[in-house]
Amino acid sequence: MKNSINQTMMQYFEWYLKPDATLWNKVITNASYLESIGITSVWLPPAYKAAGGIYDTGYGVYDLYDLGEFNQKETIPTKYGTKEEYLNAIKALKGNSIKVLADIVFNQKMGADETEDVLAVEDDPHNRNTTISEPKLITAWTKYTFPGRENKYSDFIWNWTHFHGVDWDEKEKKNAIYKFYGKTWDKQVDSENGNYDYLMGCDVDLNNVDVVNELKKWAIWYLTTTHVDGFRLDAVKHIRADFYLDFLTYLREEKSQELFAVGEYWSSNLESLLNYLDQTKNVMSLFDVPLHNNLFNAANSNGNYDMRTIFNNTLVKSRPENAVTFIDNHDTEPGQPLESFIPQWFKPLGYSLILLRKDGYPCVFYGDYYGIEEKNLPAMSDQLEPLIKARKYFAYGDQQDYFDDPHIIAWVREGDYEHQNSGLVVIMSNNNGGSKHINVGNHLKDSIFYDYTGNVKETVYVDAYGNGIFYCNSGSVSIWVRKDTIYEK
Repeated sequence: MKNSINQTMMQYFEWYLKPDATLWNKVITNASYLESIGITSVWLPPAYKAAGGIYDTGYGVYDLYDLGEFNQKETIPTKYGTKEEYLNAIKALKGNSIKVLADIVFNQKMGADETEDVLAVEDDPHNRNTTISEPKLITAWTKYTFPGRENKYSDFIWNWTHFHGVDWDEKEKKNAIYKFYGKTWDKQVDSENGNYDYLMGCDVDLNNVDVVNELKKWAIWYLTTTHVDGFRLDAVKHIRADFYLDFLTYLREEKSQELFAVGEYWSSNLESLLNYLDQTKNVMSLFDVPLHNNLFNAANSNGNYDMRTIFNNTLVKSRPENAVTFIDNHDTEPGQPLESFIPQWFKPLGYSLILLRKDGYPCVFYGDYYGIEEKNLPAMSDQLEPLIKARKYFAYGDQQDYFDDPHIIAWVREGDYEHQNSGLVVIMSNNNGGSKHINVGNHLKDSIFYDYTGNVKETVYVDAYGNGIFYCNSGSVSIWVRKDTIYEK
Protein backbone atom coordinates (compact mmCIF):
# COMPACT_ATOMS: atom_id res chain seq x y z
CA MET A 1 0.00 0.00 0.00
CA LYS A 2 2.73 2.45 -0.92
CA ASN A 3 2.48 5.50 -3.16
CA SER A 4 3.63 9.13 -3.14
CA ILE A 5 1.02 10.10 -0.51
CA ASN A 6 1.46 8.92 3.07
CA GLN A 7 -0.81 6.00 3.88
CA THR A 8 -3.37 6.40 6.67
CA MET A 9 -5.91 3.80 7.74
CA MET A 10 -9.19 4.39 9.54
CA GLN A 11 -10.98 1.74 11.57
CA TYR A 12 -14.52 2.62 10.56
CA PHE A 13 -16.55 1.33 13.51
CA GLU A 14 -16.62 1.11 17.29
CA TRP A 15 -18.17 -1.50 19.57
CA TYR A 16 -21.24 0.43 20.73
CA LEU A 17 -22.66 1.51 17.38
CA LYS A 18 -26.45 1.34 17.39
CA PRO A 19 -27.88 -1.81 15.75
CA ASP A 20 -29.68 0.22 13.10
CA ALA A 21 -28.05 -1.21 9.95
CA THR A 22 -26.87 2.22 8.77
CA LEU A 23 -23.06 2.04 8.84
CA TRP A 24 -22.58 0.94 5.22
CA ASN A 25 -24.68 3.90 4.07
CA LYS A 26 -22.64 6.22 6.29
CA VAL A 27 -19.51 4.94 4.54
CA ILE A 28 -21.06 5.74 1.17
CA THR A 29 -21.95 9.27 2.31
CA ASN A 30 -18.51 10.00 3.77
CA ALA A 31 -16.18 8.26 1.30
CA SER A 32 -15.20 11.37 -0.65
CA TYR A 33 -14.67 13.40 2.51
CA LEU A 34 -12.40 10.72 3.99
CA GLU A 35 -10.28 10.83 0.86
CA SER A 36 -10.07 14.62 1.01
CA ILE A 37 -8.59 14.70 4.51
CA GLY A 38 -6.01 11.99 3.79
CA ILE A 39 -7.54 8.60 4.63
CA THR A 40 -6.13 6.08 2.14
CA SER A 41 -7.56 2.82 3.51
CA VAL A 42 -10.58 1.87 5.61
CA TRP A 43 -10.91 -1.18 7.85
CA LEU A 44 -14.56 -2.20 7.85
CA PRO A 45 -16.10 -4.41 10.58
CA PRO A 46 -17.05 -8.07 10.04
CA ALA A 47 -19.66 -8.04 7.30
CA TYR A 48 -21.15 -11.51 7.73
CA LYS A 49 -24.00 -12.77 9.86
CA ALA A 50 -23.08 -13.37 13.48
CA ALA A 51 -24.80 -15.29 16.26
CA GLY A 52 -26.48 -12.19 17.70
CA GLY A 53 -27.96 -11.12 14.39
CA ILE A 54 -28.41 -7.38 14.04
CA TYR A 55 -27.21 -6.83 17.62
CA ASP A 56 -23.87 -8.56 17.08
CA THR A 57 -20.71 -6.53 16.43
CA GLY A 58 -19.61 -9.41 14.21
CA TYR A 59 -17.02 -11.46 16.08
CA GLY A 60 -19.40 -14.26 17.10
CA VAL A 61 -19.29 -15.58 13.52
CA TYR A 62 -22.23 -17.67 12.33
CA ASP A 63 -22.29 -17.75 8.52
CA LEU A 64 -19.34 -16.37 6.52
CA TYR A 65 -21.38 -16.44 3.31
CA ASP A 66 -24.27 -14.32 4.61
CA LEU A 67 -23.29 -10.69 4.08
CA GLY A 68 -26.74 -9.43 4.98
CA GLU A 69 -28.57 -11.36 2.27
CA PHE A 70 -30.50 -14.13 4.04
CA ASN A 71 -33.05 -14.24 6.82
CA GLN A 72 -30.89 -15.82 9.51
CA LYS A 73 -30.64 -15.07 13.22
CA GLU A 74 -33.96 -13.23 12.94
CA THR A 75 -32.66 -10.63 10.52
CA ILE A 76 -31.61 -10.08 6.93
CA PRO A 77 -29.22 -7.15 7.46
CA THR A 78 -26.26 -7.37 9.80
CA LYS A 79 -25.68 -4.69 12.42
CA TYR A 80 -24.22 -2.56 9.64
CA GLY A 81 -26.63 -3.10 6.75
CA THR A 82 -27.42 -5.37 3.82
CA LYS A 83 -25.13 -7.11 1.36
CA GLU A 84 -26.07 -4.65 -1.39
CA GLU A 85 -25.23 -1.70 0.86
CA TYR A 86 -21.91 -3.32 1.86
CA LEU A 87 -20.89 -3.82 -1.75
CA ASN A 88 -21.92 -0.25 -2.57
CA ALA A 89 -19.86 1.04 0.37
CA ILE A 90 -16.79 -0.75 -0.97
CA LYS A 91 -17.42 0.70 -4.43
CA ALA A 92 -17.74 4.19 -2.96
CA LEU A 93 -14.46 3.89 -1.09
CA LYS A 94 -12.56 2.43 -4.02
CA GLY A 95 -14.10 5.06 -6.28
CA ASN A 96 -12.39 7.63 -4.07
CA SER A 97 -9.03 5.83 -4.22
CA ILE A 98 -9.45 4.37 -0.72
CA LYS A 99 -8.43 0.76 -0.24
CA VAL A 100 -10.73 -1.52 1.77
CA LEU A 101 -9.73 -4.02 4.45
CA ALA A 102 -12.24 -6.69 5.46
CA ASP A 103 -12.29 -7.99 9.04
CA ILE A 104 -11.77 -11.76 8.91
CA VAL A 105 -12.65 -13.96 11.91
CA PHE A 106 -11.58 -17.60 11.58
CA ASN A 107 -10.79 -18.67 15.14
CA GLN A 108 -14.34 -19.37 16.30
CA LYS A 109 -17.93 -19.97 15.21
CA MET A 110 -21.02 -19.35 17.34
CA GLY A 111 -24.77 -19.72 17.15
CA ALA A 112 -24.92 -23.32 15.85
CA ASP A 113 -28.19 -24.66 14.47
CA GLU A 114 -28.11 -28.10 16.12
CA THR A 115 -26.41 -30.01 18.92
CA GLU A 116 -24.33 -33.19 18.71
CA ASP A 117 -23.25 -35.65 21.39
CA VAL A 118 -19.47 -35.66 21.46
CA LEU A 119 -16.87 -37.44 23.59
CA ALA A 120 -14.75 -34.77 25.30
CA VAL A 121 -12.40 -34.08 28.19
CA GLU A 122 -12.12 -31.00 30.35
CA ASP A 123 -8.87 -29.05 30.29
CA ASP A 124 -7.64 -26.77 33.03
CA PRO A 125 -8.73 -23.27 31.92
CA HIS A 126 -5.45 -21.85 33.27
CA ASN A 127 -3.28 -24.55 31.66
CA ARG A 128 -4.90 -26.08 28.61
CA ASN A 129 -2.04 -28.60 28.42
CA THR A 130 -3.47 -30.32 31.50
CA THR A 131 -6.55 -32.55 31.30
CA ILE A 132 -8.65 -32.57 34.49
CA SER A 133 -11.39 -35.09 33.68
CA GLU A 134 -12.04 -38.50 32.19
CA PRO A 135 -13.61 -38.62 28.71
CA LYS A 136 -17.39 -38.15 28.80
CA LEU A 137 -20.23 -37.48 26.40
CA ILE A 138 -21.27 -33.85 26.26
CA THR A 139 -23.98 -32.20 24.20
CA ALA A 140 -22.31 -29.50 22.11
CA TRP A 141 -23.72 -26.85 19.79
CA THR A 142 -21.55 -27.77 16.82
CA LYS A 143 -23.85 -28.40 13.83
CA TYR A 144 -24.09 -25.52 11.37
CA THR A 145 -26.57 -26.17 8.56
CA PHE A 146 -27.48 -22.55 7.64
CA PRO A 147 -31.14 -23.34 6.77
CA GLY A 148 -31.83 -19.75 5.78
CA ARG A 149 -29.17 -19.84 3.06
CA GLU A 150 -30.21 -23.26 1.67
CA ASN A 151 -26.71 -24.18 0.40
CA LYS A 152 -26.36 -21.10 -1.80
CA TYR A 153 -22.65 -20.40 -2.50
CA SER A 154 -21.58 -23.45 -0.48
CA ASP A 155 -23.08 -26.76 0.68
CA PHE A 156 -20.47 -27.24 3.43
CA ILE A 157 -22.09 -28.33 6.69
CA TRP A 158 -20.00 -27.79 9.83
CA ASN A 159 -20.06 -30.48 12.51
CA TRP A 160 -18.03 -31.36 15.60
CA THR A 161 -15.18 -32.91 13.60
CA HIS A 162 -14.40 -29.44 12.24
CA PHE A 163 -13.68 -28.06 15.71
CA HIS A 164 -11.22 -28.69 18.54
CA GLY A 165 -13.64 -28.02 21.34
CA VAL A 166 -16.27 -25.83 22.95
CA ASP A 167 -16.94 -24.13 26.28
CA TRP A 168 -20.51 -25.27 26.94
CA ASP A 169 -22.16 -28.63 27.66
CA GLU A 170 -25.86 -28.31 26.94
CA LYS A 171 -26.55 -31.62 28.73
CA GLU A 172 -25.20 -30.48 32.09
CA LYS A 173 -25.63 -26.74 31.46
CA LYS A 174 -21.97 -26.34 32.38
CA ASN A 175 -19.29 -23.95 31.24
CA ALA A 176 -15.78 -25.39 30.92
CA ILE A 177 -12.94 -25.84 28.42
CA TYR A 178 -14.02 -29.01 26.62
CA LYS A 179 -11.54 -30.54 24.19
CA PHE A 180 -12.97 -33.21 21.90
CA TYR A 181 -11.49 -36.62 22.60
CA GLY A 182 -8.65 -37.46 20.21
CA LYS A 183 -8.08 -33.80 19.29
CA THR A 184 -5.10 -31.64 20.27
CA TRP A 185 -4.88 -27.90 20.52
CA ASP A 186 -2.88 -26.27 17.74
CA LYS A 187 0.80 -25.55 18.21
CA GLN A 188 2.39 -22.25 17.08
CA VAL A 189 -0.06 -20.26 19.19
CA ASP A 190 0.44 -17.96 22.16
CA SER A 191 1.63 -19.72 25.34
CA GLU A 192 -0.72 -17.86 27.67
CA ASN A 193 -2.81 -20.37 29.66
CA GLY A 194 -0.32 -23.03 28.59
CA ASN A 195 -1.80 -23.03 25.09
CA TYR A 196 -4.09 -20.24 23.91
CA ASP A 197 -5.63 -21.97 20.90
CA TYR A 198 -9.05 -21.93 22.54
CA LEU A 199 -10.68 -18.52 22.91
CA MET A 200 -14.47 -18.85 22.67
CA GLY A 201 -17.39 -20.64 21.01
CA CYS A 202 -16.61 -23.53 18.69
CA ASP A 203 -12.85 -23.47 18.22
CA VAL A 204 -12.15 -24.05 14.52
CA ASP A 205 -9.78 -26.95 13.79
CA LEU A 206 -7.37 -25.48 11.28
CA ASN A 207 -5.55 -28.81 11.00
CA ASN A 208 -8.65 -30.29 9.36
CA VAL A 209 -8.06 -30.44 5.60
CA ASP A 210 -11.75 -30.02 4.81
CA VAL A 211 -11.91 -26.88 6.96
CA VAL A 212 -8.84 -25.34 5.35
CA ASN A 213 -10.14 -26.05 1.86
CA GLU A 214 -13.53 -24.58 2.70
CA LEU A 215 -11.99 -21.41 4.11
CA LYS A 216 -9.83 -21.01 1.02
CA LYS A 217 -12.89 -21.52 -1.18
CA TRP A 218 -14.80 -18.96 0.85
CA ALA A 219 -11.95 -16.44 0.64
CA ILE A 220 -11.81 -16.68 -3.15
CA TRP A 221 -15.60 -16.22 -3.25
CA TYR A 222 -15.35 -13.27 -0.87
CA LEU A 223 -12.60 -11.51 -2.82
CA THR A 224 -14.42 -12.08 -6.11
CA THR A 225 -17.72 -10.86 -4.66
CA THR A 226 -16.53 -7.83 -2.74
CA HIS A 227 -13.26 -6.77 -4.44
CA VAL A 228 -11.70 -5.79 -1.08
CA ASP A 229 -7.98 -5.03 -1.07
CA GLY A 230 -6.89 -6.89 2.02
CA PHE A 231 -7.70 -8.15 5.49
CA ARG A 232 -7.62 -7.35 9.15
CA LEU A 233 -7.11 -10.76 10.74
CA ASP A 234 -8.76 -11.30 14.10
CA ALA A 235 -7.16 -13.07 17.08
CA VAL A 236 -4.10 -14.43 15.28
CA LYS A 237 -2.39 -15.37 18.58
CA HIS A 238 -4.98 -18.17 18.84
CA ILE A 239 -4.33 -19.48 15.31
CA ARG A 240 -1.28 -21.50 14.31
CA ALA A 241 1.18 -19.41 12.32
CA ASP A 242 1.53 -21.98 9.53
CA PHE A 243 -2.14 -21.55 8.64
CA TYR A 244 -1.87 -17.90 7.67
CA LEU A 245 1.45 -18.42 5.92
CA ASP A 246 -0.24 -20.95 3.65
CA PHE A 247 -3.60 -19.14 3.44
CA LEU A 248 -2.30 -15.70 2.44
CA THR A 249 0.31 -17.11 0.07
CA TYR A 250 -2.41 -19.15 -1.66
CA LEU A 251 -4.78 -16.18 -2.04
CA ARG A 252 -2.11 -13.85 -3.37
CA GLU A 253 -1.09 -16.38 -5.99
CA GLU A 254 -4.65 -17.27 -6.97
CA LYS A 255 -5.87 -13.67 -7.21
CA SER A 256 -2.58 -12.04 -8.30
CA GLN A 257 -3.17 -9.33 -5.70
CA GLU A 258 -1.02 -7.69 -3.05
CA LEU A 259 -3.71 -8.33 -0.41
CA PHE A 260 -2.30 -6.33 2.46
CA ALA A 261 -2.98 -8.08 5.79
CA VAL A 262 -2.64 -6.94 9.38
CA GLY A 263 -3.07 -9.33 12.28
CA GLU A 264 -4.36 -8.68 15.78
CA TYR A 265 -1.86 -10.34 18.11
CA TRP A 266 -2.81 -8.87 21.46
CA SER A 267 0.35 -9.00 23.51
CA SER A 268 2.57 -6.39 25.11
CA ASN A 269 5.51 -8.77 24.71
CA LEU A 270 7.49 -7.56 21.71
CA GLU A 271 9.31 -10.88 21.38
CA SER A 272 5.98 -12.68 20.93
CA LEU A 273 5.09 -10.38 18.04
CA LEU A 274 8.50 -10.73 16.41
CA ASN A 275 8.38 -14.51 16.80
CA TYR A 276 4.98 -14.65 15.10
CA LEU A 277 6.19 -12.49 12.23
CA ASP A 278 9.19 -14.79 11.81
CA GLN A 279 7.00 -17.89 11.90
CA THR A 280 4.68 -16.45 9.25
CA LYS A 281 7.66 -15.21 7.19
CA ASN A 282 6.28 -11.66 7.34
CA VAL A 283 3.19 -12.42 5.25
CA MET A 284 1.33 -9.88 7.39
CA SER A 285 1.83 -6.83 9.54
CA LEU A 286 0.76 -6.69 13.19
CA PHE A 287 -0.86 -4.03 15.32
CA ASP A 288 1.70 -2.43 17.62
CA VAL A 289 0.15 -3.34 20.97
CA PRO A 290 3.35 -2.53 22.93
CA LEU A 291 3.21 1.05 21.62
CA HIS A 292 -0.45 1.33 22.62
CA ASN A 293 0.51 0.21 26.13
CA ASN A 294 3.35 2.74 26.29
CA LEU A 295 0.96 5.50 25.26
CA PHE A 296 -1.60 4.37 27.85
CA ASN A 297 1.03 4.40 30.58
CA ALA A 298 2.31 7.80 29.50
CA ALA A 299 -1.19 9.26 29.51
CA ASN A 300 -1.90 7.98 33.03
CA SER A 301 1.40 8.91 34.68
CA ASN A 302 0.39 12.37 35.93
CA GLY A 303 3.09 13.85 33.74
CA ASN A 304 5.86 11.67 35.16
CA TYR A 305 6.43 9.42 32.11
CA ASP A 306 9.79 9.83 30.38
CA MET A 307 8.69 10.62 26.84
CA ARG A 308 12.17 9.82 25.52
CA THR A 309 11.28 6.14 26.06
CA ILE A 310 7.87 6.18 24.34
CA PHE A 311 9.10 3.92 21.51
CA ASN A 312 11.09 1.52 23.67
CA ASN A 313 10.25 -2.16 23.07
CA THR A 314 7.72 -1.35 20.33
CA LEU A 315 7.11 -3.03 17.01
CA VAL A 316 7.41 0.25 15.09
CA LYS A 317 10.92 0.68 16.42
CA SER A 318 12.01 -2.94 15.95
CA ARG A 319 10.20 -3.88 12.72
CA PRO A 320 8.70 -0.68 11.26
CA GLU A 321 7.81 -2.28 7.94
CA ASN A 322 5.44 -4.67 9.77
CA ALA A 323 3.95 -2.24 12.29
CA VAL A 324 0.41 -0.87 12.14
CA THR A 325 0.28 1.76 14.85
CA PHE A 326 -2.90 2.76 16.66
CA ILE A 327 -4.12 4.66 19.69
CA ASP A 328 -7.30 2.76 20.58
CA ASN A 329 -9.74 0.31 18.99
CA HIS A 330 -13.05 -1.46 19.64
CA ASP A 331 -11.45 -3.82 22.18
CA THR A 332 -9.81 -1.08 24.30
CA GLU A 333 -12.97 0.98 24.68
CA PRO A 334 -14.46 1.50 28.15
CA GLY A 335 -16.31 -1.62 29.25
CA GLN A 336 -14.51 -3.99 26.89
CA PRO A 337 -12.31 -6.96 27.96
CA LEU A 338 -9.08 -5.25 26.86
CA GLU A 339 -10.10 -1.85 28.23
CA SER A 340 -7.11 0.47 28.18
CA PHE A 341 -8.67 3.59 26.73
CA ILE A 342 -6.27 6.49 26.45
CA PRO A 343 -7.54 9.74 28.03
CA GLN A 344 -8.65 12.33 25.53
CA TRP A 345 -6.17 15.00 26.65
CA PHE A 346 -3.31 12.78 25.49
CA LYS A 347 -4.79 11.63 22.20
CA PRO A 348 -3.49 14.54 20.08
CA LEU A 349 0.00 13.69 21.38
CA GLY A 350 -0.47 10.00 20.63
CA TYR A 351 -1.85 10.58 17.16
CA SER A 352 1.00 12.97 16.36
CA LEU A 353 3.44 10.23 17.36
CA ILE A 354 1.91 7.75 14.91
CA LEU A 355 0.79 10.07 12.10
CA LEU A 356 3.68 12.48 11.73
CA ARG A 357 6.73 10.26 11.92
CA LYS A 358 8.31 8.30 9.09
CA ASP A 359 7.81 4.77 10.47
CA GLY A 360 4.69 2.66 10.82
CA TYR A 361 1.30 2.52 9.15
CA PRO A 362 -1.06 4.54 11.38
CA CYS A 363 -4.70 3.69 12.04
CA VAL A 364 -7.25 6.28 13.21
CA PHE A 365 -10.07 4.97 15.40
CA TYR A 366 -13.70 5.75 14.51
CA GLY A 367 -14.53 6.13 18.21
CA ASP A 368 -11.93 8.86 18.58
CA TYR A 369 -12.87 10.69 15.40
CA TYR A 370 -16.69 10.47 15.67
CA GLY A 371 -17.03 9.95 19.42
CA ILE A 372 -18.60 7.10 21.41
CA GLU A 373 -22.18 8.07 22.20
CA GLU A 374 -22.78 5.09 24.50
CA LYS A 375 -19.97 6.24 26.81
CA ASN A 376 -20.59 9.99 26.42
CA LEU A 377 -17.22 10.48 24.76
CA PRO A 378 -17.29 13.43 22.34
CA ALA A 379 -16.00 13.46 18.80
CA MET A 380 -12.41 14.62 18.43
CA SER A 381 -12.56 15.23 14.69
CA ASP A 382 -11.73 18.92 15.16
CA GLN A 383 -8.47 17.96 16.87
CA LEU A 384 -7.61 14.88 14.81
CA GLU A 385 -8.39 16.18 11.35
CA PRO A 386 -5.50 18.68 11.32
CA LEU A 387 -3.14 15.86 12.29
CA ILE A 388 -4.41 13.60 9.49
CA LYS A 389 -4.11 16.45 7.00
CA ALA A 390 -0.66 17.34 8.28
CA ARG A 391 0.41 13.78 7.48
CA LYS A 392 -1.07 14.06 4.00
CA TYR A 393 0.51 17.40 3.14
CA PHE A 394 3.61 17.95 5.25
CA ALA A 395 5.07 14.79 6.86
CA TYR A 396 7.75 14.01 4.27
CA GLY A 397 11.52 14.03 4.07
CA ASP A 398 14.30 13.10 6.44
CA GLN A 399 13.50 12.92 10.14
CA GLN A 400 15.60 14.44 12.91
CA ASP A 401 14.68 13.65 16.51
CA TYR A 402 15.02 15.93 19.53
CA PHE A 403 14.29 13.40 22.25
CA ASP A 404 16.59 15.11 24.76
CA ASP A 405 14.18 15.99 27.56
CA PRO A 406 11.99 13.63 29.65
CA HIS A 407 8.84 15.68 29.08
CA ILE A 408 9.30 17.85 25.99
CA ILE A 409 10.19 15.96 22.82
CA ALA A 410 10.27 17.08 19.21
CA TRP A 411 11.20 16.04 15.72
CA VAL A 412 11.62 17.55 12.29
CA ARG A 413 10.47 16.23 8.95
CA GLU A 414 12.65 18.19 6.55
CA GLY A 415 10.28 18.01 3.57
CA ASP A 416 11.00 17.08 -0.03
CA TYR A 417 10.57 18.53 -3.49
CA GLU A 418 7.84 16.09 -4.54
CA HIS A 419 5.32 17.51 -2.06
CA GLN A 420 4.88 21.26 -2.29
CA ASN A 421 5.41 23.11 1.01
CA SER A 422 6.18 19.83 2.82
CA GLY A 423 8.14 19.63 6.02
CA LEU A 424 7.15 20.27 9.64
CA VAL A 425 8.30 20.48 13.23
CA VAL A 426 6.37 18.59 15.92
CA ILE A 427 6.90 19.50 19.57
CA MET A 428 4.89 18.15 22.52
CA SER A 429 4.88 18.00 26.29
CA ASN A 430 3.23 15.61 28.73
CA ASN A 431 3.98 18.08 31.53
CA ASN A 432 4.71 21.82 31.52
CA GLY A 433 4.98 23.66 28.24
CA GLY A 434 8.25 24.96 26.88
CA SER A 435 10.46 25.36 23.85
CA LYS A 436 13.36 23.85 21.94
CA HIS A 437 16.07 25.28 19.74
CA ILE A 438 15.73 23.25 16.52
CA ASN A 439 17.49 23.18 13.16
CA VAL A 440 14.99 22.41 10.39
CA GLY A 441 17.50 21.71 7.59
CA ASN A 442 18.13 23.45 4.28
CA HIS A 443 14.72 22.77 2.73
CA LEU A 444 12.88 24.78 5.40
CA LYS A 445 15.41 27.47 6.28
CA ASP A 446 14.73 31.20 6.15
CA SER A 447 10.97 30.77 6.70
CA ILE A 448 8.17 31.83 8.99
CA PHE A 449 6.29 28.99 10.70
CA TYR A 450 2.87 28.85 12.32
CA ASP A 451 1.21 26.22 14.50
CA TYR A 452 -1.11 24.21 12.27
CA THR A 453 -3.09 23.02 15.31
CA GLY A 454 -3.78 26.59 16.46
CA ASN A 455 -2.62 25.75 19.98
CA VAL A 456 0.13 28.41 19.90
CA LYS A 457 -0.86 31.71 18.27
CA GLU A 458 2.57 33.27 17.74
CA THR A 459 4.73 32.60 14.69
CA VAL A 460 8.33 31.36 14.62
CA TYR A 461 11.09 32.71 12.40
CA VAL A 462 13.74 30.29 11.14
CA ASP A 463 16.98 31.97 10.08
CA ALA A 464 19.11 31.41 6.99
CA TYR A 465 20.94 28.59 8.76
CA GLY A 466 17.73 26.73 9.57
CA ASN A 467 17.67 27.60 13.29
CA GLY A 468 14.54 28.50 15.21
CA ILE A 469 12.93 28.22 18.65
CA PHE A 470 9.67 26.25 18.64
CA TYR A 471 7.08 26.14 21.40
CA CYS A 472 4.31 23.98 22.83
CA ASN A 473 1.83 24.44 25.67
CA SER A 474 1.49 22.26 28.75
CA GLY A 475 0.08 18.78 28.03
CA SER A 476 -0.20 19.69 24.38
CA VAL A 477 1.28 19.29 20.92
CA SER A 478 2.08 21.88 18.27
CA ILE A 479 2.73 21.20 14.59
CA TRP A 480 4.76 23.93 12.97
CA VAL A 481 4.58 24.38 9.19
CA ARG A 482 5.66 27.15 6.88
CA LYS A 483 3.28 30.08 6.84
CA ASP A 484 3.26 30.28 3.04
CA THR A 485 1.57 26.89 2.80
CA ILE A 486 -1.42 26.83 0.49
CA TYR A 487 -3.28 24.16 2.45
CA GLU A 488 -5.96 25.03 4.97
CA LYS A 489 -6.99 23.04 8.02
